[in-house]
Amino acid sequence: TSHTARSVRDVLQDRNVSVLPWPAKSPDLNLIEHVWDLLDWRVRARGALVEEWDNISQQELENLVQSMRRRCTAEHNAAGGHTRY
Repeated sequence: TSHTARSVRDVLQDRNVSVLPWPAKSPDLNLIEHVWDLLDWRVRARGALVEEWDNISQQELENLVQSMRRRCTAEHNAAGGHTRY
């Protein structure tokens, strides 16, 4: 298990560090495995994101820009409440 080398145990004991029992090979408790999983998902999503970004049409962007006056008016009228946007 982790922290079982005699020198490590001695240093931890000298510094009054409490160590929890920890399984040596538990992927659920190994945070780096979760980090790698996050990175994997993000890297895979990146290609799809770039592809979809490229698929946004000029007309869709223009429609969003044109809707800003309505959005701002709705936000003002809602006084902090919900809007349909």
